[in-house]
Amino acid sequence: MDFNAWRRRRISEPAYRWARNALPAMSATEREAIEAGDSWWDADLFTGNPDWRKLLAVPPATLTSDEQRFIDGPVRQLCGMLDEWDISWNRRDLPPQVWEFLKAQRFFGMIIPRRHGGLGFSPYAHSEVVRRISAYSITAGVTVMVPNSLGPGELLMQFGTQAQRDYWLPRLADGREVPCFGLTSPEAGSDAASMVDTGVVCRQVVDGRELIGIRLNWHKRYITLGPVATVLGLAFKMSDPDGILGGPKDIGISVALVPTDAPGVDIGRRHLPAMQVFQNGPNSGRDVFVPLDALIGGVERAGQGWQMLMSALAAGRGISLPSLSAAAAAMCAHTTGMYARVREQFGIPIGKFEGVQERLASLAGNAYLVEAARRLTCAALNQGVKPAVVSGIMKYHATERMRTSVNDAMDVHAGRAVMDGPSNYLGSLYRAVPIAITVEGANILTRNLIIFGQGAIRAHPYLMPEILALGNPDEERGIEVFHDVFWRHLRHAGMNTLRAIGRAWTGGMLAPAPASGPVAGHYRRLGRYASGFALLADATLAQLGGGLKRREMISARLGDILSELYLLSAVLKRWEDEGRKHDDLPLVRWCMAQGYASIEKSMDQVLRNLPVKALSWGLRAAILPLRLAKGPDDALTRECAELLLKPSPTHVRLAADLQREPGDDPLGLLTRAFSLADAVQPIRDRLRQSNVRDWREAHRRGAITDAQAAQLEAAEATVLKVLQVDDFAPEALTPQGEGAPVRVQEQEQSEPQQREPQQPEPQQPEPQQPEPQQPAPQQPEPPQQPPQSPQPPQQENEPPAAAKPADNA
Repeated sequence: MDFNAWRRRRISEPAYRWARNALPAMSATEREAIEAGDSWWDADLFTGNPDWRKLLAVPPATLTSDEQRFIDGPVRQLCGMLDEWDISWNRRDLPPQVWEFLKAQRFFGMIIPRRHGGLGFSPYAHSEVVRRISAYSITAGVTVMVPNSLGPGELLMQFGTQAQRDYWLPRLADGREVPCFGLTSPEAGSDAASMVDTGVVCRQVVDGRELIGIRLNWHKRYITLGPVATVLGLAFKMSDPDGILGGPKDIGISVALVPTDAPGVDIGRRHLPAMQVFQNGPNSGRDVFVPLDALIGGVERAGQGWQMLMSALAAGRGISLPSLSAAAAAMCAHTTGMYARVREQFGIPIGKFEGVQERLASLAGNAYLVEAARRLTCAALNQGVKPAVVSGIMKYHATERMRTSVNDAMDVHAGRAVMDGPSNYLGSLYRAVPIAITVEGANILTRNLIIFGQGAIRAHPYLMPEILALGNPDEERGIEVFHDVFWRHLRHAGMNTLRAIGRAWTGGMLAPAPASGPVAGHYRRLGRYASGFALLADATLAQLGGGLKRREMISARLGDILSELYLLSAVLKRWEDEGRKHDDLPLVRWCMAQGYASIEKSMDQVLRNLPVKALSWGLRAAILPLRLAKGPDDALTRECAELLLKPSPTHVRLAADLQREPGDDPLGLLTRAFSLADAVQPIRDRLRQSNVRDWREAHRRGAITDAQAAQLEAAEATVLKVLQVDDFAPEALTPQGEGAPVRVQEQEQSEPQQREPQQPEPQQPEPQQPEPQQPAPQQPEPPQQPPQSPQPPQQENEPPAAAKPADNA
């Protein structure tokens, strides 16, 4: 008997029919999202046996000489023009000279090729520019990142016709056109496929000629750069009810370029997202006619809009917000370490208290990890890879670690970060965190549905071919392909089961590792967890099948394991790329210990919630016989905290070129105070050993020299300046005149489409009326800058004061 034919008839065919019935139907939008982008290192991790040589062979992301000159020149010059307090509270927009500078220096055309007038930068250079600008101003950072991420530029380069590229790209590159992209609407947020915005193919007479085009009706919201955009990239559902194009009547989601001055377009009003003043607002259109050649990619791309968007997002999501998050994590670690060193209570720096050290260690570890992951992801993007799953990992985990870092920094700074004003360098960042968490795929959605849901299909070595075979309309051909892939999958699962058991029961000693000195054990342990993850993922998919789609908490935990494996791989890669710096080993060990604990916790939670308990017990015995990972111990925590409390090469590497020069601005003062405090510490230590607490008394006794006394006095005075907070005259915080926002009743306005009546959304907060604070008691000296009123007369470029509700476009 032919054994292959027997196992096909007796095993493969029944398995095929069972799986075909059990597998839920995959919608077109789901398929397009899953097929967008590429798999990369995530696929190696899914095998259960990652090849570390492949990871270490990836060339580190670097800048070209032209890119470095741009960062040393225009980027540095731009950062010197930015004052976030003035932008947010006085102007409520970037100054006109900044807008002009951004356009003149082609910041909006970083990703556009030089042949089309852009800068032609690599993804890493794009990321570096966004990261450095974001360290100075969230408003400017967002303004620069959006045109270079998901928007008309990226879509035109990937899918536009040659004529569209030749016309639009030079105009986008030099700022003649300011783009925005309209996707989100009141009806469609995360479920963008449910949008009701329409485009109907029709004939219309324009300038005496009958043209075939599209009549658009839409209502969008949350659109960054919308209020100042000159061209709108619009996603809508396209239909051809009269059969003018000769194809299907329901064409599907498509993308068109719409000039914002076209008749019927209503645009210009602003949202106020979490008190951030980057340009963002609603827009709508009623019976807006555009010719067919407004479709990005032409008629041939009609109905392919969702696939186009997912492909563009596969790369952009790995750059924009991770770059901002890396800047935030580094700045929080850098500034909080300096502040914890110069701020003293009970006669010692607050950074010496273990409660504070726990936060400092977290800040240092997160800054090291997020920057490591950013560089590794940019290295993939530089090679032309569009790692869709990795981009989702980066979007979620970079922004979540930013949230943790900002909260830790706020806790350590305490009242110094709570009192707003020109000298507060954390307040704006704290308010901006929810925006990063929400945009480009809300974090709840990304964690629960995308990372593992997309990763299991795209990155798994056999799952995607099996799903395609099950969906093949030719059943005979489907069974033939399924039979071959199914048995290779079983062999892989069997080998991985033996591998996972061997590595788990030996603590990873049997796992391979490159010759990497003190971190070799970490490669082995990651190899152990990777094999355990692959076995757990296979077993969970086999047990739950399509039901895993509804078991979001289990899917999220599996995604957490995959994410930690990727992030910890990035940590090891960074340590290798930076030359195996011995002084950075505490940070590596902290990241690994924290990650191991997270992996084991997620594994335990998955096992506890699998419905078949016998399988759960067997898997636990195989991959998690003991939970040994407890996280960083106290000694390691103290060691990492100390790295932030004194100047050192490691501290400089953590700041990642974002540190400020000593000066009179808030961060310049902090830098100067940190340097002075470190310089006088030997003098203070000697006085303490002599039981002298007052350096002035020591100076009178001749115990220290005039020069040493001058050093101590300068350090004390500078620290005192750093500790000051801003206060205002009461009238400066009171809305005055027409520039003050007021609450109004919802204004009636017709909608572009027929919709069910909606409840009005909550009114906008009053952005220029913070909670009144009591003046700081007996400030030792006045603030370094004169109080500035957050309520100046209305600027020309501001929206009308009587703001409508946010979604009334």
